[in-house]
Amino acid sequence: MEGGENYRQSLGRKGEDIVCGFLQDRGHTILERNFRSGHLEVDIISFNEEGIHFVEVKTRRLSIQAPPQDNVGSIKQARIVKAAIRFLKTNKGLPYGNHECLFDVAAVTFDGDSARIEWFPQAYIPLYR
Repeated sequence: MEGGENYRQSLGRKGEDIVCGFLQDRGHTILERNFRSGHLEVDIISFNEEGIHFVEVKTRRLSIQAPPQDNVGSIKQARIVKAAIRFLKTNKGLPYGNHECLFDVAAVTFDGDSARIEWFPQAYIPLYR
């Protein structure tokens, strides 16, 4: 079981690395990776001229079941929004509080050593309750 968890973590890290490069190639500045606040987490927080992006990365080997992005349901979205709010209240996040907040999903699917990235900018609009 432990080996499987290490494999999943390694695969997830590799996917996040690829997405960071993808974002930087498109003019994003990476502000934070794996931001945690309690039990809440955002995989990547980046900034570009559009605003601040809170990015959930889903990484899989060749997709046999549902596409990776389908695993970002309403409960996961709500948790990311809560983490984003907490980030914006930190010293590092305060300068970005007046910018547009965008919630994106990146799906990385590996087939052998090659990776395919599907980018879903503004994948969802949060409901603030």
